[in-house]
Amino acid sequence: MKILVTGATGKLGMKVVETLLKSIPSGQLAISVRNPEKAEGLQARGVEVRHGDFDRPETLDSAFAGIDRLLIISTDGDNETRIRQHTNAVAAAQRARVGFIAYTSATNASESKLFLAVVHRVTEEAIIKTGIPYSFLRNNWYLENEMGHIQGAIAGAPWVTSAANGKAGWALQKDYAEAAAAVLAGNGHENTIYELSGELMTQEELVSILGTVLGKEVPVQQVDDAKFAEIIKGAGVPDFVIPILVGIQQGIREGVLEIKSNDLEKLLGRPVTPIKEALTQIVNGISQSK
Repeated sequence: MKILVTGATGKLGMKVVETLLKSIPSGQLAISVRNPEKAEGLQARGVEVRHGDFDRPETLDSAFAGIDRLLIISTDGDNETRIRQHTNAVAAAQRARVGFIAYTSATNASESKLFLAVVHRVTEEAIIKTGIPYSFLRNNWYLENEMGHIQGAIAGAPWVTSAANGKAGWALQKDYAEAAAAVLAGNGHENTIYELSGELMTQEELVSILGTVLGKEVPVQQVDDAKFAEIIKGAGVPDFVIPILVGIQQGIREGVLEIKSNDLEKLLGRPVTPIKEALTQIVNGISQSK
């Protein structure tokens, strides 16, 4: 059996690879990356490094050749770019006759009104059309997405949000990565959809726990979308990113991430890392990097 992980030098991809290496021989694992030189460390450990660029479909034919189980990690960029890249990857997987596709999707992708969900809806539909057995890993929200907020809180800034009482299912990337690895290396996951989420909570609940970790109160500043955009612009967020972040706040406010599920702990075979412990890990990581 040969497993391949795309985007393996990214933050999530690297964590998936590290998890897989604990349970399968390195010779059974391949990775597909745009810049193979960034993966020299993995190659030295026996992982097969292949060049694969989602914007150059011809590279994907050789990257996916002879692969039994494939993880397509969703790319970054605007919706149009991501849809094009994902479509290229799925078509290449079909040409290569890959035996199984796992895909990192988004919460409730087939129904969600979150503007980012269209990418995942289109990709899921493309995978289904290939007839290849699949598993959709619908990741809720990475706790690491809040790194800027957490760093600001450490420095004494308030936690600014326009998400009101909307809930999200924050969890560490490491937990999502372990779940993906379990699906790739395990059996019985054909044609499955997993809603992967930590405990659902509001921004206030999350920040209250962060305050406990930091040993100080972190004030929450609830604002409207226009004020949120103004504040993050003043904090130096690039103009093109601002509508994305505002749209995410709006989506959370409207409940798009409030999908209750225990699929993540089922795949992990253990409880999801508790938020207090997860925040402690992130805070410690920030302090160690200074």
